[in-house]
Amino acid sequence: MAILPIVLFPEKILKQKCDKVTSFDKKLAKLLNNMYETMVEADGVGLAAPQVGVKKQVAVVEIEEGSAIELINPEVLEMEGEQTGVEGCLSFPSLYGEVSRPYRVKVRAQDRKGSFFEIEAEDFLARALQHEIDHLQGVLFTSKVSRYISEEELERFGEE
Repeated sequence: MAILPIVLFPEKILKQKCDKVTSFDKKLAKLLNNMYETMVEADGVGLAAPQVGVKKQVAVVEIEEGSAIELINPEVLEMEGEQTGVEGCLSFPSLYGEVSRPYRVKVRAQDRKGSFFEIEAEDFLARALQHEIDHLQGVLFTSKVSRYISEEELERFGEE
């Protein structure tokens, strides 16, 4: 496995809609493995393929160690409620902001073998899934920020 270079804003690929995955092969498995390693190395909770220069609908999310979720061709089926919280992004180092998103989501996606599955998530996992799915549509969290937060403020959030 390899650590991939993370694409930083303003690279064009970050604002492009990604192509659907049609081939569930060893190349896709290698991409998923490398994306996971890259995300862990960068201390992230999610990573989308365009963030490593690949214009495909592929993302990984892991908010608790050992519970990685691989999303291929994901789509949000249901959303409800609202939550506001702090978000950052590996493609925007040291930039954080408050973002409002639905509190609960239901997502349909495919796994690395092409099988469909659904996942329902609330709170922080719902936020992480939506953030990564947005990346696959070329939507950046900065377009949803209501207020930017300094690193000093971020440290105070962590102490609460």
